[in-house]
Amino acid sequence: MNLSLRASRIIWYEVVAFAAIIAISWVNELSGFEGMIFEKAYGPPDWRGPILETAFIVLVGTPAILLSWRLSKRLHYLEGFLRVCAWCHRVGQGNDWISTEEFMRKTLNTETTHGICPSCSLKLKEARGQ
Repeated sequence: MNLSLRASRIIWYEVVAFAAIIAISWVNELSGFEGMIFEKAYGPPDWRGPILETAFIVLVGTPAILLSWRLSKRLHYLEGFLRVCAWCHRVGQGNDWISTEEFMRKTLNTETTHGICPSCSLKLKEARGQ
């Protein structure tokens, strides 16, 4: 899955959660559910309470969502790195270190073969004195 797609999915979950809190606040005011639970007389809806709650939720939710967005993008960016040993060129997968060929086979479902690039071929010929 694309890393930016995973980051945006997390943010959408958070946005939906804050929207659900706002919706619950309004449904509570319109239905008088609180009055039924606490046996309070239900009068006409007072719009100031839900408006103030909505404003407060938006004021708290906006920085929380922005911070989560930045953190998730950074986290997914860092998780996207491929750890490769500088000496043996093995690839780190969790706590295991596997060969590059095995990594390609497991992760990308790709078989590998070996060859020699023109630059290395030239160096090899020079080393042999040809």
